[in-house]
Amino acid sequence: MDLLDKAKNFVAEKVANIKKPEACVTDVDLGGIHRDRVDYDAKITVTNPYGHPLPICEISYTLKSDGREIATGKMADPGSLKANDTTFLTVPVGVAHSILVSLAKDITRDWDIDYELELRLTIDLPVIGEFTIPLSSKGEVKLPSLKDFF
Repeated sequence: MDLLDKAKNFVAEKVANIKKPEACVTDVDLGGIHRDRVDYDAKITVTNPYGHPLPICEISYTLKSDGREIATGKMADPGSLKANDTTFLTVPVGVAHSILVSLAKDITRDWDIDYELELRLTIDLPVIGEFTIPLSSKGEVKLPSLKDFF
């Protein structure tokens, strides 16, 4: 029994010390304006320490403003991470115009939205399986003005 416990501890220690991809949110900016929504682009950089590409299973996101959830969704099969390199990803986050109207108090103060973005980047690591990197970012996103529409 003692040998089994030592083996478990050895494996757990090795798995805990395995290099894992690292990611960060570098920017959130206006992506596009549509009839029914405004798209914001969350830009992410992910560093892959392995000598082979890693598939990204999905990226899920939650965008909050003024303590309320204003957008949530998933980006399925966004591609893969480059081997021994940094991959730049853009995650489009759509916010309906009707939700922007409900944030009028925050918007009229300075014509921007104070936000908190939570992302979960799920990657398929060999041997380990699916590995999720939680990311978060806080800041302000400027809203489009009438000149942006025309």
